Amino acid sequence: MPTIKIALNTCFYTYEDLGHEDTIVFSNSLGTDLTMWDEVAQIIKQHLNVLRYDTRGHGQSTIHADVVSIAELGQDVIELLDHLKLDKVYFSGLSMGGLIGQWLGIHRPERFRKIILANTAAKIGTAEGWNARIDQVVMNGLQSILDGTAQRWFTPEFRDKYPEKVSAILQKFKQTSLQGYTANCAAVRDADFREELPKLSVPTLVISGTQDEVTTPADGDFLANSIPRSRHVQLPANHLSSVELPEAFAESLLSATMNEGGI
Repeated sequence: MPTIKIALNTCFYTYEDLGHEDTIVFSNSLGTDLTMWDEVAQIIKQHLNVLRYDTRGHGQSTIHADVVSIAELGQDVIELLDHLKLDKVYFSGLSMGGLIGQWLGIHRPERFRKIILANTAAKIGTAEGWNARIDQVVMNGLQSILDGTAQRWFTPEFRDKYPEKVSAILQKFKQTSLQGYTANCAAVRDADFREELPKLSVPTLVISGTQDEVTTPADGDFLANSIPRSRHVQLPANHLSSVELPEAFAESLLSATMNEGGI
């Protein structure tokens, strides 16, 4: 079957049905879109069908609210799976996508074989920090936080070696809807799964970046120690580990998804 590209309600997605038995869903981070998974997906699709989508207010997905919740974003994934008649899948989410993965694993575990939570935390940042971020971009635009975003997302070595890749990601960031960005900032601000993680019954792989100061390896340890069936892998990367180290990221992901007996 050829790649399907379509908008379902507010959600734009691409689905590559490559004839494999199983499908993996990729969920983007705040301020990116489904293209952040390009290199990982290229490797993964040798083994799994690939479903990628733009979170509400990102890329080609629309949004009609000033505030959204992680629960609503998680329900978007379930509706997408229902639309495609996909019963049980693998899920990989990074940062905000990892928060969505936590909600899905806790509230809809029957739909997932395994979950990969990358560069995320049970609670990311503080309400004060997110409110300050929202105020800044409302007053000065997304352009005003570009430099800080590049530093938070990529190691200095990666920025020096691959300036074109960094530029492409930042260009997507600048193109994000301001309403979409601030609404999703609110979703991240309000999400807190610290008490609920023991209820996450799906086998889970946690991936952290050793140089990630946003969602640190300590945050990854907390996830892995709190989720009953989990394993923690650390990659020598910053926050967007799937972009910095797509081969290593894909290898970790495939090791988890191809391991029938565990994570």
